[in-house]
Amino acid sequence: MKLQAGRSEESLPDKEAYTAAEAVAEAERCLYCTDAPCIQACPTSIDIPTFIKKIASGNIRGSARTILEQNLLGYSCSRVCPVEVLCVGSCVYTGWGREPIQIGKLQRHATETVGALTSLYTPKPKNGKRVACIGAGPASLAFAGYLALEGTEAIIFEKRSVPGGLNTTGVAPYKLKADDSLREVQWILDLGVEVRTNTEVHPASLVNEYDAVFIGVGLGDDSKLGVPGEEGPGVVGAVDWIEQMKLGTAKAGKRVLVVGGGNTAIDVARECALLGAEDVALVYRRTKKDMSGYAHELLAAREEGVRLVESSVVTGFVRDAAGKLVAARVKTGEAEREVPCDLVVIAIGQAKLRAVAEQLGVALDKRGCVVVDDNCRTNQPKVFAGGDCINGGKEVVNAVADGRNAARHLLKEWA
Repeated sequence: MKLQAGRSEESLPDKEAYTAAEAVAEAERCLYCTDAPCIQACPTSIDIPTFIKKIASGNIRGSARTILEQNLLGYSCSRVCPVEVLCVGSCVYTGWGREPIQIGKLQRHATETVGALTSLYTPKPKNGKRVACIGAGPASLAFAGYLALEGTEAIIFEKRSVPGGLNTTGVAPYKLKADDSLREVQWILDLGVEVRTNTEVHPASLVNEYDAVFIGVGLGDDSKLGVPGEEGPGVVGAVDWIEQMKLGTAKAGKRVLVVGGGNTAIDVARECALLGAEDVALVYRRTKKDMSGYAHELLAAREEGVRLVESSVVTGFVRDAAGKLVAARVKTGEAEREVPCDLVVIAIGQAKLRAVAEQLGVALDKRGCVVVDDNCRTNQPKVFAGGDCINGGKEVVNAVADGRNAARHLLKEWA
């Protein structure tokens, strides 16, 4: 199966990669700490000093294996992880006020240089076990990939036309392009994993057909503001807009408002600025210090020209006689004004997906997230879950850790 995105993204900006010489020079700065705080900060516990040391010695294949043993999606994580608050933020150099080791860029260098996983791994003979995954995001891909390496037949069911979850459709292209995400998915499929796209499943029937079922459906549709004029062209959810932009022909517009204060809102605002919007405003209901988005991401967006409108809420939208969006009503304190715009992107979160959980009989918490134990097993013995559907929306690396942990637990049970 050959995967590719719906359009080329060559014109979009990209994070700069290391050359071989640059990677070696950076790797040689690593102190190979015995306590390695960077490992503690990584949700997948990659042996970071060891993979860096192998780059310094020219052993790129060994470096990639060290990464992938703990994180099978190590390539995409090198691109999308908030390393500034994880591994890089924990580097001892940071504490000394010196430039930290650029762990993400080194991880990208190792995984991107090696490429196809089949050059590193040979899956074991089939063991007679079969698992089904619902949703083809990072959690499911990690779960299926690690099991496939041990000889398990792993099938992923995805309702969309492309696999990869938010790596493919929801991560801003300046971090990870759709084609790059699909290339990594293909590496995992080459291990023997099967993905069936454009496929809706009846979750309950899978429990009878397979030895285990993994729920990796992420979150639901974009939440809405519920204000007058919201329905219609020009107002779109953040995840939908990013998907259209990555896989279709969505444009930034000239005057853009992005509503929200999280990382997704910042990503959208920054992407619109990079795509040439004349004015991009990030409208947030509280103050800057209350924003859940990372400070370094907001700083980068503001350097691209995004302006922050604090302590403000959108109360409605203004449309012309033809229904075209012309302005948003924005209230700051007691004052309300009309702000001209031709695109508004709503990034205030997503609704939880209850239908799959209810059909499988798994427990949900008060947030609408699937309840699991330390091994990502639900209250149904054959059903596991991971990623955003259990944590409410964290990082790709957390989803990978969930899928990996569930797979390893199953393998121990089957041994």
